[in-house]
Amino acid sequence: MANPPEPFGVYIHWPFCAAKCPYCDFNSHVRHGGWDEPAFLAGYLSELSETRARIGTRTVESIFIGGGTPSLMQPATVAALIDAVARLWHLPAGAEVTLEANPGSVEAARFAGYRAGGVNRVSIGVQALNDADLKSLGRIHSAAEARRAIDIGRRTFERVSFDLIYARPQQTEALWRAELAEALAFGMDHISLYQLTIEPATAYEQLYKAGKLKIPEDAVAEALYVATQELTAAAGLPVYEISNHAAPGQESRHNLLYWRYGEYAGVGPGAHGRLIVDGTRRATSTERNPERWLAAVTEKGHGRIEDVPLGATECADEALLMGLRLIEGLDLARLSRLAGSRPSAASIDALVRLGFLQHVSADRIRATAAGRMVLNRVVLELSRTMA
Repeated sequence: MANPPEPFGVYIHWPFCAAKCPYCDFNSHVRHGGWDEPAFLAGYLSELSETRARIGTRTVESIFIGGGTPSLMQPATVAALIDAVARLWHLPAGAEVTLEANPGSVEAARFAGYRAGGVNRVSIGVQALNDADLKSLGRIHSAAEARRAIDIGRRTFERVSFDLIYARPQQTEALWRAELAEALAFGMDHISLYQLTIEPATAYEQLYKAGKLKIPEDAVAEALYVATQELTAAAGLPVYEISNHAAPGQESRHNLLYWRYGEYAGVGPGAHGRLIVDGTRRATSTERNPERWLAAVTEKGHGRIEDVPLGATECADEALLMGLRLIEGLDLARLSRLAGSRPSAASIDALVRLGFLQHVSADRIRATAAGRMVLNRVVLELSRTMA
């Protein structure tokens, strides 16, 4: 019997922001003179069409429009992107369609326009619920705007999530517990909680190296993580992935597709994808600079700058790293189908004894709370014994 088709999703990257946050290493760009939205829409439609011609028909389980700040787009642009995906592939009525939004760009009329255009889930980049920390993070919205955005989102969309960052400068466990309790009191079905990290080539990295930015010590950060798990579980939003929490059945389907190592097209400046072309899984990425991406798409129909086949070892490493982020764990039988091998029983048992892994079933393992804290090490140990 043939294996079932891989789950398939479409990621569309909108690269523009009103301001660049100092901690952010995403592909985001500020254009004070604005951008030619119709020209960029034409570029997205071309790249979507070229991808369809390359991979053929698929059933789209989810669309994720990320950024950047996609809520800077006109609703008609978002609707045209969703319509294009539905025209090129099969988009079932129940497919998840997520748009990332920032509170600073929120207007009730615009949210309603996105909903009318086909968006059924919004992810709001709140990041903090007090003005002092929002200013420190370089956010241009206020805490009051964030609360208003959440309220508008809940009245407009079927599903709403928002993000917070913790382990911020000067943040204590008591402060974080109070802030997270307030966030959970909104009664959301999904929330993403990210520990602040100092990323290369960001303004925060420069400040950190100069001694002008201090973040909590490792022991404090670990206490914040433990508090996060405790409070979210008590609120009925248990962790399902290292940084994501949801009520049962409200997990982000698109992000689950990534973590379960499905297939997805990456469209737009700086987008990454994992496509199956003629039976081979390939890693793709596109030109990061928006204007150069648009010029390339105008010339040849796509902006790809990377398009490489992934061997069995690479597939195994990626599937291990992604799958072990999930509380549901990693399906070893599927890993064998993807990579032609699986970690040795001895290596798994050794990590179980160390308290980093546990067996869910005969063919499924997952990282423990301790294992998720050192996940790269766990993956390295397992990948060394793939056979």
